[in-house]
Amino acid sequence: MSDFDTDSSPENEWDDGGDLAWNEFDWELYLREQDEAVHRYLGFYESCRQSPTRIDDVAAHMGWEALSDAESGETREGAEESAFVDDVYTLQKNPVFIATKALYLGLKRSWELKACDPAKVPQGLALALLVSLQRGEEQAVMAIQALDFGDYAMAVALFKRALAGLNETFTQLSSEEVERHVVVRDYRDDARQRLFDLREIWLRVVEDCREELDRPVDEES
Repeated sequence: MSDFDTDSSPENEWDDGGDLAWNEFDWELYLREQDEAVHRYLGFYESCRQSPTRIDDVAAHMGWEALSDAESGETREGAEESAFVDDVYTLQKNPVFIATKALYLGLKRSWELKACDPAKVPQGLALALLVSLQRGEEQAVMAIQALDFGDYAMAVALFKRALAGLNETFTQLSSEEVERHVVVRDYRDDARQRLFDLREIWLRVVEDCREELDRPVDEES
């Protein structure tokens, strides 16, 4: 699916990993590596923010484009080595999951720093916006889980809910109350780009899901 190729065959990966004898410590190390991937994405995103093709640029830096060229041995200069092929697959390795978590991390971290001062941000607005961000992220994560299970119709339905959550956040950031607070206006100007990029990523995935749903079922079983 474009730079956010989610066709990672998670079911087969889990079948192959059935003999794994990992303990809690092994899984903790694994999860820390995946957390680091989210922070790497956010770091690349910040460095590419002025680029009109930043979504694709960050995907290339993460090494996701290189996956589609693995058979020919081609790699992209500066791209990180991918652990997708030989490593255990979980939801945390899904490129859409990583991108979504990273962009929301940037949105929430920035807002928490600004909204903690009640003298600058009304606490009702602070809480409402944080809840809105949390709700959108939750719906998106559930959509990505459906995507991983190959339930494209459910994924589309959940991504539509996540997009509705984005629209709710946009509405809050466009309210008259926001105009009365400089700190919130500054946050809005910074947050809009991230929100639009989240929308673009999800819409790409939704389009790919609909193409899968429209594809004729192979009659050969």
